[in-house]
Amino acid sequence: MKNRLRVLRAEREWSQNDLAERLDVSRQSVNAIETGKYDPSLPLAFRIADVFGLTIEEIFLRD
Repeated sequence: MKNRLRVLRAEREWSQNDLAERLDVSRQSVNAIETGKYDPSLPLAFRIADVFGLTIEEIFLRD
């Protein structure tokens, strides 16, 4: 699944570690989601959306 995570994170000048701490996941998990190697669970997708103040659909895009 494609996503805008890297762009949204960069706009806020957050490192992968910064975002990982906000989401309570590892930096490796953030990297895997950004590169499309891992699709987050629905609860994690909602946490990501909450952190950015967006809807899931605004972050995650259909292939």
